[in-house]
Formats: sequence, structure tokens, C-alpha cells
Amino acid sequence: MRPILSLLPLAAPFLLTACGDPAPTYIDQAWVRLSPNKDTPSAGYFVAHGGDADTQLRGVLTDYAIKVEMHETVSEGGVMKMKPIDSVDIPAKTKVAFAPGGKHLMLWGVNDTAISRGKMTLTFLLSNGDRLLVDAVIQKPGAAAPAVAGGGAQKQP
Repeated sequence: MRPILSLLPLAAPFLLTACGDPAPTYIDQAWVRLSPNKDTPSAGYFVAHGGDADTQLRGVLTDYAIKVEMHETVSEGGVMKMKPIDSVDIPAKTKVAFAPGGKHLMLWGVNDTAISRGKMTLTFLLSNGDRLLVDAVIQKPGAAAPAVAGGGAQKQP
């Protein structure tokens, strides 16, 4: 019995790591490309990283635009169209990219305060009840898109 007790201090770190908090879902690489015409919507992009559990993105809010919607570019009958989407699955341990030519945000009436600051805060609403606040960099019309890792849903390393 005594040899087993002497091994307990060595095993404790391994036992405690199994009891850690689950990895959370998070959002990064957020940016907004302003529309050249203030009367048309700007577009927003980001990457959602799934945590240890599946969740869904149910919506995005901001105080810096009049309205925000999630959209997806799809091909229907050989014609590319945008259609609104209500939610997006974020499977555990995957990346889901909102990128040009695919899923994206439409932002109407981006306010001048955000434009002058060069960033705006977006609130991402998840089905697990989490609200994630993320600053999105604002790109002027015609500016090059920042490098965004991944497209679609991908397994994380």
C-alpha cells in the first residue's frame, strides 16, 4: 500500500488536467469592408472556432450599424445569389469562416464613429447562451482583404 501512496503525487497533475474547464467557442479575424455607397450594405467577415461542444451562431448585433444580417452566397441555376441565413452550426473543434464569396454579414448604415475609430464591436449570439464581444477592423472600400485562415468548416489542429 505504501508504494502506491508514494506514486499519488506523481499522478495528481495528470488527474487534474482531466478536470479542466472545457475549451470555449471563440471568434477572431473579424473585419468589415465598407461599401463605397453609404446606401448599400457593407460586408463583415470573421472566423468562428468551435470549442469542446457543438453550438450555433444565432445572430450578430452591434451598436455601430442600423441592421446586421447573416447571409450566404449560393449558386442557384448557375446564378450566384445571396440569401439570408438564421443560424450557422459551429461543430466542436472546427473552424467556420465567414469570408468573401461565402457566408458573410451584411451591415446597413455603419456609423461614422466606428468608421473614424477604424473598428466596431460586434456581439455574437450563440445557442449555448454565450455572447461574444469582438472588435472588427474596418477596411475602406477597395482595400485589400486581410489574410483570413481557412474557408468553410475545418477541423482544428
